Amino acid sequence: MAEFLVQRGYVTQEQVEEAKQVSKQTDNPDLGRVIINLGFAGEREVLHAQAQEQGVPFVDLDRVQIEAAAIAAVPERIAKLHGIVPVKKEGTVLWIAMSNTSNLQALDDVRLASGLLVKAAVAVPGAIEDAIKKSYQAAMTAAAGEAPAAAPAAPGGAGGSKMTSDLRAVMAQAQATRDVSEKGVKEDQSDEEMAEQAPIIRLANAVIQQAIVDRASDIHVEPGERAVRVRYRVDGVLSEAMTVPKNLQAPLVSRLKIMAEMNIAERRVPQDGRIEVRNLGKDYDLRVSSIPTPFGEKIVMRILDKGNAMVGLAKLGFTAENQAKIEELVSQPNGMFLCTGPTGSGKTTTQYSVLNKLNTTEVNIITVEDPVEYQLGGIAQVQVNRKAGLTFATALRAFLRQDPDIIMVGEMRDLETAEIAIEASLTGHLVLSTLHTNDAPSATIRMIDMGVEPYLISATVIGVLAQRLGRQIDANSKEPYTVKAIDLRRFGFQVTDPDEEVQLYRGIPSETNRMTGYKGRSGFHELMVMNEEVAELVVRRAPLGDLKAAAKANGMKELREDGLAKVLMGVTTPEEVMRVVFTAGF
Repeated sequence: MAEFLVQRGYVTQEQVEEAKQVSKQTDNPDLGRVIINLGFAGEREVLHAQAQEQGVPFVDLDRVQIEAAAIAAVPERIAKLHGIVPVKKEGTVLWIAMSNTSNLQALDDVRLASGLLVKAAVAVPGAIEDAIKKSYQAAMTAAAGEAPAAAPAAPGGAGGSKMTSDLRAVMAQAQATRDVSEKGVKEDQSDEEMAEQAPIIRLANAVIQQAIVDRASDIHVEPGERAVRVRYRVDGVLSEAMTVPKNLQAPLVSRLKIMAEMNIAERRVPQDGRIEVRNLGKDYDLRVSSIPTPFGEKIVMRILDKGNAMVGLAKLGFTAENQAKIEELVSQPNGMFLCTGPTGSGKTTTQYSVLNKLNTTEVNIITVEDPVEYQLGGIAQVQVNRKAGLTFATALRAFLRQDPDIIMVGEMRDLETAEIAIEASLTGHLVLSTLHTNDAPSATIRMIDMGVEPYLISATVIGVLAQRLGRQIDANSKEPYTVKAIDLRRFGFQVTDPDEEVQLYRGIPSETNRMTGYKGRSGFHELMVMNEEVAELVVRRAPLGDLKAAAKANGMKELREDGLAKVLMGVTTPEEVMRVVFTAGF
C-alpha cells in the first residue's frame, strides 16, 4: 500500500517512515489510518492503495452511474446495516461498493437477499452513505411514479445548505396546517397548541435532522420582520439553509422550547435548555439557547456528537512533535496544563481527548464543567449550579477532599477559581483547564491580570496550548497548484530563492463538500512549554514580546507557523489560515 502511495506521488517516502514511527508509538497497526490522521494523504487515496494491495477494484461513486436494477436487488435496510451500496448488475453477478471487503457477513447477507453472485469493490465510506441515501430515495420516487425533484440551492449562495424535498414537503404541510388555523377552523388554537401538532413537530425534527446530515455544529433560528431565517454552521462557517414563513415562527419556536424543556410562556428573558436526539444510530446532545429580539425569540442550538468525546489526540490535527510534547506534559503527576482560544476553537474537545488518554483504573479523575458537554465513563463529572451555590470554586474545594489524581476545571473565570486550581496543582494534582486568550504566552499575563501571583504561575503551569479550528481541504476532491514561495513569507516561510515555487493543494468544489472544496476541520496549534527562562520572565512580569521570544527559542511554533505546516502538508489552504489565525498587527 505504502509503495503505491509513493509511486502515485500521494506521499513521500519520508512521510511513510514518519507514519510508521507514529504507528509504533500509538500502537495503531493500521498504517493507512495513521497516514490519513497525519494528513499526508486522503481517505480516497489510501483506500485506493489498499484495494490495489488486496487485488480488488476501487470505485469512485461520484463518477459512476448506479443502476436502478442493482438498487432493486438489495433492500435498503441491508445496505444501511452493512454500509454497502449496489452499483451494477451484470446477468447473475451483482457488484457492490463497500469500504471493508473482508466483511463476509455483509457479502453473505447481500447474496441471500439478492439471490445473485456478489462481487465487491472498495469505495470511500462517506461516498457510500451519500449513494445509499440518493439511490434509494430516487428508487422510492420512481416507484411512486414521480420524477425526483431537484433540491434548489439555498439563498446563501455557493457553499450553502440545500433544502431537501423531504424538508420542503414537511414545511409545506406545516404551512397548510397553520393556514387552516388562521382561516378560523380552529380559532381558539394557540401557538403552544400548534406546537403539539404533527406537522410542526415534523418541521422541528426535520430542521434538526437536516443539520445533523449536513454535519452542522450549530443551528440558528433567526426571526426577521417578514420571515424566519434558519442557518447552519458547517465547518465553522454559517450558511443559510432555509427560510420559514413568518406565521410558522411562533409554533416552531414554541416546539423547540418544549423539546428543550424551557418555559414557553416566558419570552422576555434569555433561557437555556437541552435536547437529546438519536439519528442514524448515533446519539446527539443539543444545547439550546434563546434570547429575545425585536422580531421574536432567536434560538441557537449547538449540536454535540457524543461520539466526538472519544476522539484521540492523534485525530485532532497535531503535528507529531506537538503531540509527543503534550503526551509528555500530561503524564506528569502534578502541574497545570491550559488550553486557550476563542469560543468554538475546540478547547473542550482537546481536554476530553487528554482525559480519555489518562482515564485508567489507577487514577481518580474529577471534572467541574458548565455545562457537562460529554459524559465519560469512569470519570466523576460535576455540573456547575449557581442557583444552588455550586460554583467552580466551591466544587474545587470539595474535590480536594475526594482524593483526586487529576482535576479538570471547565474554565478559569475568576481569581478564586484560579487560586484553588493552583493550590490543587501545588499539592500533587494534575490540573487541566481553559482560558480565553489569543495565544499561548498571553495565558500567563491573563492570569496575572486576574490577580494570581506570578511566582505561583511559574511554579504550577507546565504548558499552555493555544488553538484554532480551520477548514481542511476535501481529501477526496483536491488538486495541486504552485505558488511563489515569496507569497508564503507572512506565514514564516523561509525564502532562499525569490523565484522558488512551492506546490500546494486546493479543494475541488463538489456536492459532497457543499461546493466549497472543504470538508471537516483541523486544528492549528501553538504549544508553549514552561522552562526556566520562560518561568523567570513570568515572575519578572516581562512584556508579552519577551515571553513569545523565549517560548519560540524553547521550540514553540506560532499558530501561523503551524498553519503553514498544514498548508504544506496539503491539509488546508493559505486563505483558511489567514481567515482563522491572522489578526491586525501581523
